[in-house]
Amino acid sequence: MNKSRSPRTPLCCLGAGLLLITLGAVSLCVGSYPLSLGQIGALLTGGMGDTIQARVFFTLRLPRTLMAAVTGLALGLAGGVYQTVFRNPLASPDLTGVAGGASLGAAAVIVWGAGGAVEIMAGAFGAGLLSLALVLGLVRACRTDRTATYVLAGILVSALAEAGLMLLKTLADPERELAAIEYWTMGSLSAMTSGKLAAVLPVAVGAAGILLFRRQAALLTLGDESARATGLEPGRWRALLLGLATLMVAAVVSVTGVVAFVGLIAPHIAFGLLRRRGGAFLPLCGLVGADLLLAADLLARTPGSGAELPLSIFTVLFAAPVLCMLMLRRRGDGDAA
Repeated sequence: MNKSRSPRTPLCCLGAGLLLITLGAVSLCVGSYPLSLGQIGALLTGGMGDTIQARVFFTLRLPRTLMAAVTGLALGLAGGVYQTVFRNPLASPDLTGVAGGASLGAAAVIVWGAGGAVEIMAGAFGAGLLSLALVLGLVRACRTDRTATYVLAGILVSALAEAGLMLLKTLADPERELAAIEYWTMGSLSAMTSGKLAAVLPVAVGAAGILLFRRQAALLTLGDESARATGLEPGRWRALLLGLATLMVAAVVSVTGVVAFVGLIAPHIAFGLLRRRGGAFLPLCGLVGADLLLAADLLARTPGSGAELPLSIFTVLFAAPVLCMLMLRRRGDGDAA
């Protein structure tokens, strides 16, 4: 039987898609100013005019829901690319140093007094891409494109970014700047507005490229020699796929801050559903990531209390059982061996 036509694939994608629609609908309704599905329908058809409901929906609620889905999709898809390209089930968006670099860029903007939303976005996005450029530069300087070299370069850049972030924390004003840095590094959509949706464009470019080249990504899992035998140049394709993935991560992290573990666990959930890393694996990683982020954002709003909790609190809670199952599975494999 051809695995690419297994009924498991469309069922998993359909289930993840329906869950995404359901969570998105709930997200549009829930908040400090609740909206009903009837009101949302009227708003979308222009039936409520310039009312407070319209302002809440179009300025805050709809952009927040869209950004939650886009952020989860970007992190899940990027995680799938990293784990596929590096052939390492523990690879995640943090591996390339982009999350650490983006944190450093945002913290630098906050400490230097230009802490507006646009400036923080620009600082995080620029520093995230600079981190990727540094990783690729280190790999080129080593004159090798082996996956271990990318991993070590990413660890080095992440460590340097973390050192810079700790330095900035010591220089920050404890009452204002330090709190802003700490909250940003745990991720949040509480300040999301329609003006920040520009981050969707780099995600769209990156996701389109990755999905277009998912066959080449799958061939990289065979190893460099086998990939070359199919006519693929591993170094160039690895750099291209990592660049597209990191572009997406830098774009969403510049808006939401650092959201932990989504890029790590979404591919594991997708693999657990499909039992393979080819075909629809990467698209399913994106759908699962979007589901996880929408669920985390709904929980972060804590209805009734008026408080906003960081997203990473809930994504870490989501990750714990997934990682425990992975550990138990690996122990079972080791016992069997």
